[in-house]
Amino acid sequence: MSKLVDYYLTPQSPFVYLGHARFTAMAQRHDVQVNLKPCDMGKVFSVSGGLPLAQRPPQRQAYRLVELKRWSAFLNLPLDLEPTYFPVSGDAASKLIIAAQLAHGTARAMQLTGAIGAAVWAQQRNIADVATLAQIAGDAGLDGDGLLKASEAQSVQAAYAQNTQDAISAGVFGAPWYVFDGQSFWGQDRLEFLDRALAAA
Repeated sequence: MSKLVDYYLTPQSPFVYLGHARFTAMAQRHDVQVNLKPCDMGKVFSVSGGLPLAQRPPQRQAYRLVELKRWSAFLNLPLDLEPTYFPVSGDAASKLIIAAQLAHGTARAMQLTGAIGAAVWAQQRNIADVATLAQIAGDAGLDGDGLLKASEAQSVQAAYAQNTQDAISAGVFGAPWYVFDGQSFWGQDRLEFLDRALAAA
């Protein structure tokens, strides 16, 4: 029986981008069933006490850039510390991922999630622009225009709202956030602990 991990994310997060490929490989290695849950982190922050980047104290903003630079170098992943299109809303991208998951399954939706993260942090693309989103999906081998239309469906809106409520109920306060066997792991820098938990299960 495969193991199940809830994967809460917001696709425009640099830390989701930094951890996504590693988590994907980890899930494959441990035969993990991923419960992919894009959510509205703004609503999660309103409950958990988190602040949007622009509202954080200067010292926190400065240290965030230090950490991003360190992790980018450590992982050998390209990352622009101050991309042109950030901060950016992740709502449309999240709904596109959900639509892809409903239409094509979790593996393809995970692939799209990685492509969206790279678009923001390595390619200077605006994921709030629907034409850009359609192109990103097309580059990933999906029907971008069709998925955009599907992302407007009530079922997708409801799934996005439910994911957000699930995140709040699970005590999520940041992204990425992984839940396995009742244990929570916050951040791509905790992936080693998740790896150990999966190996021990």
